Amino acid sequence: MQLHLDRSIKTPLYLQIRSQIRQLILANELPPGFRLPPERTLAASLGVNRTTVVNAYHELVADGLIQPHVGKGTVVVNAPLSTEHFSLDHFTSCDSGVRPSSIQPISWQNFYTKQSERMYNPVLASILDEIGEEDQISFALGSPAGEYYPLEEFRQISNEVMRSGNWQAFEYGPTIGHYPLRKYLKEWLSHRSIHTQTQNIMILSGSQQGLDLLAKVLIEPGDYIVMEEPSFLGAIGVFKAAGAHILTVPLDQEGLRTDLLEQILSRHRPKFIYTLPTFQNPSGTKMSLSRRQELLKLAYQYHVPILEDDPYSELYYEGMPSPSLKSMDKHGHVIYLGTFSKMLLPGLRLGWCVAPSAVLEQLALAKQHVDLHTSTTVQWMMTDFCRQGLLDKHLHIVRNRYQQQLNTMVTALTEFAPPGLSWTVPEGGFYLWCELPPSIKASTLLTKAAEKKVTFIPGNAFYINSGGKNRIRLCFSRHSETTIREGIRRLCTAVLEILNQPHPASANKRLRYSEPLV
Repeated sequence: MQLHLDRSIKTPLYLQIRSQIRQLILANELPPGFRLPPERTLAASLGVNRTTVVNAYHELVADGLIQPHVGKGTVVVNAPLSTEHFSLDHFTSCDSGVRPSSIQPISWQNFYTKQSERMYNPVLASILDEIGEEDQISFALGSPAGEYYPLEEFRQISNEVMRSGNWQAFEYGPTIGHYPLRKYLKEWLSHRSIHTQTQNIMILSGSQQGLDLLAKVLIEPGDYIVMEEPSFLGAIGVFKAAGAHILTVPLDQEGLRTDLLEQILSRHRPKFIYTLPTFQNPSGTKMSLSRRQELLKLAYQYHVPILEDDPYSELYYEGMPSPSLKSMDKHGHVIYLGTFSKMLLPGLRLGWCVAPSAVLEQLALAKQHVDLHTSTTVQWMMTDFCRQGLLDKHLHIVRNRYQQQLNTMVTALTEFAPPGLSWTVPEGGFYLWCELPPSIKASTLLTKAAEKKVTFIPGNAFYINSGGKNRIRLCFSRHSETTIREGIRRLCTAVLEILNQPHPASANKRLRYSEPLV
């Protein structure tokens, strides 16, 4: 692919790049499936800043001509029919005096807001795109195993909910959520020492919506927030899109470093502290009881709310998880997010938020502008499922099975991993957090592993600025033990091949620009 930039004209360089690649695609010189050069590679070859290429690629994505994919880079998609191929017969009139061949497609990128630009993160979309690729073993998607879904139970419940005359299950509902489901959650949470009132629980379309609504309600562009690092990439994306200035606190084996947090709180006034204290995503870390106590103490001292994201605490495999921050909070500083997605069925998109009434009122106002309310029908079904005691029964089953899958992945890594590849074994959750041999970057391994039909999420996706380049996250919950073993064998083979390949000085220079777009 040959591009030529003219720095003597006023057209911005990124638009020149976009225009030339666009013409090559429409002329079918770059056919569907063609992999474009990584941003750094193209930037180096053209002598421009990487941001210039990023902006050009953004334009082409907006035009529907290219699409980024984890492990594959950025590829050409089926190009829409260009107006250059239209004739006058396609128009009933040309009253405007403009010939059809001169009409150009709208460059939608020029209409986007600054917030839209901050939303650019194709990792989540690429992970979800992989679901339908049957020949690929994906350790990327953090999802329950479909084979354990209680489908028969939900079939029976859906038949009952959809009985003749039960029109209430298909009506509009209150924004805050279906009262019987909120009442059940109040009792269920009380057994976990979270004592709240029904009016302090809001039903969400997944806990991800809770993050988005809280960002809308609490964050103005430029506001400081605090996050542990690494952290959940979905939360990073939401808070960046809101324009937050993110301050990070590293983790150790006991969780968030509260000694470093205090230094940050003494210098800044963050809107909140975001944490996943139990089986943290991606590290699997469980915050120690003493750290939880210290975190709450600091929140009280500096008058800072805590946003506790808790999708994994019911998926414990050794002993019992530590008490939630919400259950330990005596002064109303903790906003608590939970979800059915990880412990039951992600496709139902059901989560909840426990917060003071004043906060829920604002969240309800924000939610009204998004979807009015979470699906009434789905809430009815979940209420019946829970009332029949099926949730706790299901959790007992999947805890045992996920522990077996965790053990299978650890055993396979122990057998196949080359020297230098290490990992931490969590007490619960879905993930193994791995460190690669020092000479290997996760981005390099991602490309090699994709050739062997196995994927993962590179560690840098979980960092706000930089870091994690020699880390990877592997999800063990989604696949059978046989598939896990085969996937780990493929992954370790890819690591070994990279370790054994020669690295002459010239090759090392080229590798500097070889990171795929993820």
